[in-house]
Amino acid sequence: MMKHTFRKIGWIALALVSVIAIAAALYRYQDNNASKNLLGSVLNVAIDIGDQRFMRWHTPRELPAISFQNEAGKTISLADFRGRVVLLNIWATWCPPCREEMPSLDRLNAKRGGTTFEVVALSIDRDSALVKPFYQEFDIQTLHGYFDPTSQVSNILRAPGVPTTLLIDREGREIGRAMGPAAWDGPQVEALIDAALMRSSAEG
Repeated sequence: MMKHTFRKIGWIALALVSVIAIAAALYRYQDNNASKNLLGSVLNVAIDIGDQRFMRWHTPRELPAISFQNEAGKTISLADFRGRVVLLNIWATWCPPCREEMPSLDRLNAKRGGTTFEVVALSIDRDSALVKPFYQEFDIQTLHGYFDPTSQVSNILRAPGVPTTLLIDREGREIGRAMGPAAWDGPQVEALIDAALMRSSAEG
């Protein structure tokens, strides 16, 4: 009888140890996953777009106010594009990498441009008259002319050189940027645009 009682106590103790071990393992698993999720929420993410990397910020960044000119010579600001996701490309006609990527920006705008998205190709050429023949030379069909003859926008947005391209959400915040030429009409870029549109809709 005594032996049976000790055996029963032994099984109960073993069961308790097993339960404690399982609970501890489950806790460690959940804790590790929570740490990974927390880490992922505060890290910037580099996304390959062709031969270039787009750096997406972990949270959209507020942008300073900037102004520039449109084709009619009217001064406008980034705030005028509120409600649309914008791919702001800072470029110049004398920049060989800009020449390389401009057709892909035009193709992207031809496919996705409209009421919810626009490629804003902002020239920093001091002579805005150079842009129209450039567009004709490279058969640019859908991009509008936007100009910053003072070249102040580059400094304000801390763009170290051209081309520099910013993806901006509907609230005028920077989602991320790429420095250097890229293939802008690829599926990775469209996925970034779709994510920005979905996020804006969810926040709205």
